[in-house]
Amino acid sequence: MITNNLLLKLEDRSSANIEQVRSALLSMRGKIEFLRDLKVEVNIRQGAAAYDIIMIAQYDSMAGFEAYLVHPVHVEVSQYIASVLAASASVCYES
Repeated sequence: MITNNLLLKLEDRSSANIEQVRSALLSMRGKIEFLRDLKVEVNIRQGAAAYDIIMIAQYDSMAGFEAYLVHPVHVEVSQYIASVLAASASVCYES
């Protein structure tokens, strides 16, 4: 199992914008066959160093993760995310 944790810090850190981004990420659920599990959580502890959202996604294999990255649904969502993003960080691991 491959797990990818993606942290997002948004340019507009308002609650409404954070919820819009969360909804966009969750819209991928059930539409990408390689995506086994998807959680999107909002940070409840704000601060200058804090990120706004964490997306935790799981895949059966690295091949599945790579296929997810180029899937049209993911590409569309990632283009939107890139347009509202200030910073991101990720950790991908095998368990």
